[in-house]
Amino acid sequence: MAEELTQNEDTKVFNPETDIIDVAVIGAGPAGLTAGLYATRAGRNVVVFEEIAPGGQLAKTEIIENYPGFPEGCGGFELAWNMKQQAEHFGAIVKTDGITAVNFEGDIKRLIGASGVEYKAHNVIIASGARPRNLGIAREEELRGKGVSYCATCDGNFFRNKTVVVVGGGDTAAADAIYLSRICEKVYLVHRRDQLRATQVYHQRLADLSNVEFVWNSVSKEFLVGENGLVSGLVVENKLTGEQRTLEASGVFVAVGMLPNTEFLKGAVACDERGYIIADEHGTTNVEGVFAAGDVRTKTLRQVSTAIADGAQTAELAAER
Repeated sequence: MAEELTQNEDTKVFNPETDIIDVAVIGAGPAGLTAGLYATRAGRNVVVFEEIAPGGQLAKTEIIENYPGFPEGCGGFELAWNMKQQAEHFGAIVKTDGITAVNFEGDIKRLIGASGVEYKAHNVIIASGARPRNLGIAREEELRGKGVSYCATCDGNFFRNKTVVVVGGGDTAAADAIYLSRICEKVYLVHRRDQLRATQVYHQRLADLSNVEFVWNSVSKEFLVGENGLVSGLVVENKLTGEQRTLEASGVFVAVGMLPNTEFLKGAVACDERGYIIADEHGTTNVEGVFAAGDVRTKTLRQVSTAIADGAQTAELAAER
């Protein structure tokens, strides 16, 4: 018979063959790490599973300006790392093993890691977040890392003093354009509409940048590739006139929305037509003992602050259960 999870304060290890986790958290972004913090402080044994590195999209964000308590803003990576350390300080185990499959039938939930190991838990908080959406045009996958990027703060320095294109009209696209304008010679900002969807504060900042050019009412049609196999430009088409234009650039940064990381669930919990987990404001799903927190669940606002609130709420419910 499986035993409750036991861990040594120094090594913080557990045996997945014999131990049952009180609260298993899938994903170590702001929601997952907050859930880990709150659940451990409530006296529960917690393991937070992450595929690569903690932080999620937060760790890839250069500056967070709308997180309370930081008048001058704070670095996304630094904030994510501090969250991880705080969760671990109170006893949460952050384990590098992405969850690839689940079985939520019965009181004991089962999680299969990429390592092939099966983990057992009384409660599960799904905080697997979301990932950038592709443009969906030819050669996009082939050109990843060869001029096509989905993270301006990660890859922007490779294009220092060069011309780049940002595709999108939301907060991420606007923030990327502002960031890249500081290190690149010129930035084209391509959007399918005639005005940005981004928060109003970004509009004036972009308008004040002399090296940012807006390309309105336009959609991406084709990547141009140089003899060296690297991106050399992007062909866009005006939706109103049908006219095509070639934007010569060394890099194309894609910021056209997000997709929820829910494929691994394979119907284990109810999701909406876009793949987001259907859950109420408390994070409760249609499966007893399974909760959803952060960007992965149905909600109107996806921000660090709302992810943290979700993590705290679901952790309290899971701990009580």
